[in-house]
Amino acid sequence: MDAFAVIEKFESIVADRRLFTVLLKARFMSELDIQVPTTFDPFADANAQNSGAGAKEYVHIRVQQRNGRKSLTTVQGLKKEFSYNKILKDLKKEFCCNGTVVQDPELGQVIQLQGDQRKNVSTFLVQAGIVKKDNIKIHGF
Repeated sequence: MDAFAVIEKFESIVADRRLFTVLLKARFMSELDIQVPTTFDPFADANAQNSGAGAKEYVHIRVQQRNGRKSLTTVQGLKKEFSYNKILKDLKKEFCCNGTVVQDPELGQVIQLQGDQRKNVSTFLVQAGIVKKDNIKIHGF
């Protein structure tokens, strides 16, 4: 094969490739033209999560600043079937801090502990088998 034959062969391959990309784009664009626009609900996922029986409920662990260096750790979102007082008793013994269970009208029962105990509480809840690690949200600072 001489050089001219090689060049002609190369040009035909390039032309075939260009034709292929043009056809592919035309097919893709025709599929887009056929689609009928629908309304988009940005809250559909949130509504589906809250309404289903398998809704993911998080346990929120927060720290609140009091005065100076003093802080308060709150734990909310534990299931109602657990005894909050027993969990609190174990947390107080484990971390050598004081705490209480507060009844909030919006949030229900909330465990409060003295000091910044966020990481300690999260590891305790996971090790005790009360909550899975995926269902814990740690907030603050």
